[in-house]
Amino acid sequence: MKRSSGIRLCVTVAVGALSLALITGCSDGGSDDAKNNDGKSNAEGTTKNSAKALSAAELKKLALVKGDVVGYEVGSVGKTYPATKSAVTVDKTQCRPLAWAMAGQAPGDAAEATNRMVTEAKKPSSSPSKSVEDMTEEEFDDAFGAALDRTTTVVGLSSYDGDGAEKAFKSVSDGVKSCSGGFTIASGKNGKDSQKYTGVAAEKASNTGDESVAFGATAVMEDSGGETGTVHTEVVRHGSTLVTYYTVNLGALMSAKAYDVPSAVIDAQSAKLK
Repeated sequence: MKRSSGIRLCVTVAVGALSLALITGCSDGGSDDAKNNDGKSNAEGTTKNSAKALSAAELKKLALVKGDVVGYEVGSVGKTYPATKSAVTVDKTQCRPLAWAMAGQAPGDAAEATNRMVTEAKKPSSSPSKSVEDMTEEEFDDAFGAALDRTTTVVGLSSYDGDGAEKAFKSVSDGVKSCSGGFTIASGKNGKDSQKYTGVAAEKASNTGDESVAFGATAVMEDSGGETGTVHTEVVRHGSTLVTYYTVNLGALMSAKAYDVPSAVIDAQSAKLK
């Protein structure tokens, strides 16, 4: 791979296969709190129990903060991801909960929601530093990929009244099955930017909380000769609260190396919900 093509692939992976085309620059800016009053999932229905949603303040206290996950940096999502569900347009109604979870939004009609960005700390280099000019093409590609080889996970928390959490979880679980053929996300002004996911497949979940479901969404990366990349999402229900984990690793995608949602992140968040 040429140096220019390596950089181009990095950019197109970030904008294409990771659905960042969906969320970068297509919203009015992110915030520490995901807003949920502009979209409803197909999990709506009549409340059948008396579970009460957590308040915004209570939910924030349960979100990960700096120092909660060893080896990871925790911060706000900022403007990288959408501030509202209105920024996420999906061609198939049944796939909306999946897209919302992948965008750091609540998969259902939540009373309150918040999210955080959890990034794997930079790994120390095992080889002496070398200027780009002195690198061979192979050395450049290796160094470039290594620099990007760390996971970034958007962790979203959303709380629901009644049986809203159960219904929202079911909408994700059902969506994994019904969206196996893929779906398309549109974004930007007048939906000019779009990303087609060619397939969705169930993956092994962490089995934390009351119930959990995991899936991978695959897309063809631009300027890659038809190569595909897969991003990973898990949704876990803890009582009336749902936690969504959306993980990407640019370096792993470039090198076709397997990766998944970090167990350390799931364990740390689950511990705060017990």
